[in-house]
Amino acid sequence: MNTICVVGLGYIGLPTATILAVNDAKVTGVDLRRDIVEGINRGEIAIEEPGLAALLKTAVKSGNLRASMTAAPADVFIIAVPTPVTEMHGADMTCVAAAAESIVSCLRPGNLVILESTSPPGTCRDLLGPILEQSGLKVGTDLYLAYCAERVLPGRILEELVSNDRVVGGVTPQSAQKARDIYARFVQGEIVLTSATTAEMIKIVENTFRDVNIALANEIALLCENLGIDFWQVARHANRHPRVNVHQAGPGVGGHCIAVDPWFLVEAFPETAGLVRSARERNDTMPAHVADMVVALVADVKSPEVVLLGLAYKAGVDDIRESPAVKVAAMLVEQGITVRCCDPHVRMAPVPLCSLETSVSGADLAVLMTDHAEFKGLVPETAGACGIAASMTRATPWTGKPGPGPALK
Repeated sequence: MNTICVVGLGYIGLPTATILAVNDAKVTGVDLRRDIVEGINRGEIAIEEPGLAALLKTAVKSGNLRASMTAAPADVFIIAVPTPVTEMHGADMTCVAAAAESIVSCLRPGNLVILESTSPPGTCRDLLGPILEQSGLKVGTDLYLAYCAERVLPGRILEELVSNDRVVGGVTPQSAQKARDIYARFVQGEIVLTSATTAEMIKIVENTFRDVNIALANEIALLCENLGIDFWQVARHANRHPRVNVHQAGPGVGGHCIAVDPWFLVEAFPETAGLVRSARERNDTMPAHVADMVVALVADVKSPEVVLLGLAYKAGVDDIRESPAVKVAAMLVEQGITVRCCDPHVRMAPVPLCSLETSVSGADLAVLMTDHAEFKGLVPETAGACGIAASMTRATPWTGKPGPGPALK
């Protein structure tokens, strides 16, 4: 199984296709965006990820990786497309279904199909399998079908694709083993085999665990705010207990995983997943809470101008999907506040972007939203002409009052 077709060339599909290509597989990467396809074939990428640009150039130059807008026959098909939620918080499986349909005409006996997209438990069995069988081939007999989600940290994707353990689930044991052989080409961590539905559930549990714990931290932060005490001190010293790990509070949860995947459990099991729902709702309230804090801080300022430092949902990346900062910006604009944004990693955003110097100059309030390294040395005293500075991410939070110059309380 040396020819591989990767459907979806985003934050996960492209690194996966590239690593397979530099490990001697012949890879066709498929994406519906013409500019992405043409850029990859020139050895160029549109996403920011350390090491990926150089590795992609190597893969393309070797002839082992090419991009296309249509699927091609292969031994293995890997589906890595988005699985967002609808406005009603249901799983939107449109992209997964479309990706599966796009490869039906390419399927041959003995092919292996792997779903990497985070999906509700039962997706391989109930959605993917029936679509693939439109080829006239039977899953489990003529076709192998497996599930193996990524578990990487943006900013360290290439490293963690190789070093992290992987859970591979098959609709049959043979499917799991076939998929394991593909990942064994580059994965140095342990590869654990299970059923497809179990593997799907494991991925959602991983992200739900983090979401629930972040929600707990955010709720504790709100309680500390009501008590007039410092959350960061509470968390830091609580974590001295050997079996306590209070997570970091913040302006909300972003990205395409933690802020999305728990809803899959709520949709499937609404009467059972009450804790999961509460955690999601708590984290979803945080951007509005931050916006309210900002409005209160500039309440006495005429025609206030606010700068948000950071739009990406986490430090060191360019990903603004589900970003709390983007939501806060929109809420402030609705309140009639002039908002400027600075993010050294983000190139395209739904709000105007400007340099750090331009953004803070003349602003009444600077709000640190994303803990980028570029902001590490920035303190209220050096935040230009800002009269107030506040941090939503840092364990030594900025606070201040309106005044003629920088203020720190």
